[in-house]
Amino acid sequence: MRIAIFGHMYQEDYVSQLTDFLDELSHSGIEVEMESRFYNYLKGLLPGEIPIDGIIVGDDFEADMAISIGGDGTFLRTARWVGSKQIPILGINTGHLGYLADITVDEMIGAVDDLKNGLYKVENRALIEVTSTRKEAIVDWNYALNEVAIIKQDTASMIEVETMVNDVELATYKGDGLIVSTPTGSTGYNLSVGGPIVEPTAPNWIISPIAAHSLTMRPLVVSDSRELTITTTSRATNYRVSLDGRSVTLPVGSTIKLRKAPFVVKVVQRLKHNFGSTLRNKLLWGVDKR
Repeated sequence: MRIAIFGHMYQEDYVSQLTDFLDELSHSGIEVEMESRFYNYLKGLLPGEIPIDGIIVGDDFEADMAISIGGDGTFLRTARWVGSKQIPILGINTGHLGYLADITVDEMIGAVDDLKNGLYKVENRALIEVTSTRKEAIVDWNYALNEVAIIKQDTASMIEVETMVNDVELATYKGDGLIVSTPTGSTGYNLSVGGPIVEPTAPNWIISPIAAHSLTMRPLVVSDSRELTITTTSRATNYRVSLDGRSVTLPVGSTIKLRKAPFVVKVVQRLKHNFGSTLRNKLLWGVDKR
């Protein structure tokens, strides 16, 4: 089994755990390669030699599994790193909430045997693909695992977001912007503006206005087989489009199209993992505090 490891640069609190985890992977006969920047960071942090079999430069690699060590932001960057290879990704949470990361720091060692023996499951998560008539303006990786946010640039100016579903007019949302979220991202930015939580493998998009100027504008769930066409106007000259936090500035009047990507992100989970337990553990869903 070959594993590719990607991580963020804030692991000072987990030196002992990471050392034991990498040693356990090596002793288990698992071939380990590590992304070069993360390797160089750990080399200055961990004591002794790092027991890996190779260093990965860029995204030219193949593996049976990728491991993301960090929080949800690191997982999103790992998904971008893996790209269309559709290599399953296991998240180890050394961040804050870590909704996408299934393994805690304390569970790392025990997870090695599960990986080696195939005691895990893989969920397919859909991405949103974003295209524009201004091809030079879209970010270099035009896919989002969590959400696409259309946001006003000028804090004083409302924007109008004309939205069409399969070329049929839906609504013109007036306010601070609009979020189109995947089910995976429904517990993120979407939830913070009052959007619904959706089971991560459901075949849907969630359309949620940000600070809507009208009480009649409410979050809406549509099929992910639909194509959304979005044109934004405003008194300001520009607005922003953000894909999982990677943003670009576009001129008002420009149009973007959102559709389901032709590939998925494969998320590795423990066999005991389920949607309900994640909601209870991460969001204290239904917890009675009396």
